[in-house]
Amino acid sequence: MQTAYISHPDCLKHEMGMAHPESPQRLIAIENELKASGVWSKLQHFDAPLVSIEQLVRVHTQNYIESIQQAAPNAGLVELDPDTIMNPFTLNAALRAAGAAVLATELVLTDKVSNAFCAVRPPGHHAESDRAMGFCLFNNVAVGVAHAIYEYHLQRIAILDFDVHHGNGSEEIFRDNLHVMLCSTFQHPFYPYCGADSSNSRMINVPLQRGADGMVFRKAVTDAWLPALEVFKPEMIFVSAGFDAHRDDDMAQLQLSDEDYVWIAQQIKAMANQYANGRIVSVLEGGYELKSLGRCVAAHIRVLNAD
Repeated sequence: MQTAYISHPDCLKHEMGMAHPESPQRLIAIENELKASGVWSKLQHFDAPLVSIEQLVRVHTQNYIESIQQAAPNAGLVELDPDTIMNPFTLNAALRAAGAAVLATELVLTDKVSNAFCAVRPPGHHAESDRAMGFCLFNNVAVGVAHAIYEYHLQRIAILDFDVHHGNGSEEIFRDNLHVMLCSTFQHPFYPYCGADSSNSRMINVPLQRGADGMVFRKAVTDAWLPALEVFKPEMIFVSAGFDAHRDDDMAQLQLSDEDYVWIAQQIKAMANQYANGRIVSVLEGGYELKSLGRCVAAHIRVLNAD
């Protein structure tokens, strides 16, 4: 079986202004690199469906969902916060992004594909149950995790988040859910200025200082993530795949290389093969330097799709 690649043209229509780093060019850069590297033709391609309200309310409040629907403009831009903006196409893009995680979950759990990568935007891991922030409207990974729990009755699911920013939304949504473990590395102190002191046995948060390189990152994963995952023994792994800790990405100050992203993908795949029958759903989060983003996503997918 191959890796599923799930995206939708609606995700290209969401724009937050000409200078905004979370731009449609991100998905174009990924697609171009996948085609140039020969990976594109080796994937199974799917269009992301619209997520249902029933699927959203598992992780977001009804009032919040309605507020996002009501905020959607017919023209122009609407600010939800200084970083998170809607245009007339944003709502559909956000519904597709969350729907991609649901479809990916179903494809993997019904053995239609080996694993899946969702090339979607807006991203999701900052979105809390009742709050949009950090470019995020709906928490795409959380929606997929909840679908696996409610529809397929999985008991132990791990979210692995290597974005340069802490996945505060994922932590807020699942902090009290015994079925979910979150493992997160992130620059600290840095947006969203939390996570450094909120760890517990299922919230494995590892803050990294500005300037930390791949050696520091790999030690954090090896010393903190892997032992916790060995105890938890996840039945499925979701990845909040942010590539903005790359040394070429000026959104932050971590110093990861292309090789570090290959390494973490290999660790994730090995853990999934050991405990989760290989079941991985990876969802795009950050990554704003287009060349490194394209290369690292292609490398990530190449690991997922390898026999």
